[in-house]
Amino acid sequence: MKTIVLTFAILCMTFTSCNSTKSVSKTTATLEGTWQLNYITGPRIAFDGLYPNKKPTINFDLKSSKISGNNGCNQYFGALFLDGNKINFKESKIGMTMMACQGEGETTYMKTLEKIDSYSISEDGKTLNFIMGDIAMMRFEKVDTVVK
Repeated sequence: MKTIVLTFAILCMTFTSCNSTKSVSKTTATLEGTWQLNYITGPRIAFDGLYPNKKPTINFDLKSSKISGNNGCNQYFGALFLDGNKINFKESKIGMTMMACQGEGETTYMKTLEKIDSYSISEDGKTLNFIMGDIAMMRFEKVDTVVK
């Protein structure tokens, strides 16, 4: 009887550990693709005032470990450093185009991005939060890409 109970307990732990690994993979897989900013903390200017013409985006290419996007004015690109839900933009060595930009939107976006140390994705996979410590600093919506 003890053998049966012990075998059942080991079997349950095995299935539980397999399921937890799958959920981590699912979270990472949902990061792939393009996200559009809809909230940023800190500036005293309204969000639409910071980005009157174009909202910033970020694109994750997990296969090549790269990020790219638009900061409201210029295109940017760099390496992607992930460890679970930890993310590091300081080490990304982000490069960008050099068009002249009006306002504070571009600077606010890039400086806030450097402060981010983790991320979370909503259960429905449509909202991405960039977090510093335990504060959500930026929020993005998943952008549907249409294949032509």
